[in-house]
Amino acid sequence: MSEHGQDQQLERLTFFSDAVFAIAITLLIIEVHVPHPAVSTDAAWLEALVELIPQLAGFFLSFIVVGAVWAAHHRVFGLLRHYDPSIVWPNLFLLMAIAFTPFSTALMSAHPVERVPEVFYATSLLIAGLLQYRLVRNALRPPFLAPGVNEDTVAVLRRRSLAMPSMALLSGILAIWWPGRSNILLVLTPLVVMLYARMGTRKVADGA
Repeated sequence: MSEHGQDQQLERLTFFSDAVFAIAITLLIIEVHVPHPAVSTDAAWLEALVELIPQLAGFFLSFIVVGAVWAAHHRVFGLLRHYDPSIVWPNLFLLMAIAFTPFSTALMSAHPVERVPEVFYATSLLIAGLLQYRLVRNALRPPFLAPGVNEDTVAVLRRRSLAMPSMALLSGILAIWWPGRSNILLVLTPLVVMLYARMGTRKVADGA
């Protein structure tokens, strides 16, 4: 395949992935339904809005998580120079997990303090995180990397991709005893991503 053809294939794969992420994020808010109180009073409206808090919390939580996955996906594909057919199916499996997120979010939001929905939600994110890690490992390797991408950068990105499965696993374990509160760990995922990145950078600096 010519270099121009490889560029086109990589662009198509990137655009398709971005579209799936965008649709999944959009579907998250569609699951939050507009309330229709029986009577049109301020108290009734406030009560209806309070009842939406679990759904809104689920939306914000999953938006952060899916957004973090997209940011990592965007960063990884930005480091690729050539198209690699071997990443197509790992990428599709990751997108399947992302597309499934609105359902697991809706289930968790409808039953925010029940064990099985919480563990189910954390498990779905764990699977997505592991698929993301697999994609990162498959994609970031020669000769498909762009010029100037060194091994240290690749190592840091691989380390960063472990943050989401780590937090999802901890959240799922915590949900067995404290369903609902376990989601606090998932909110911290972006911070853990930065922590993993700094750990990798610190190791590189120490070895210099």
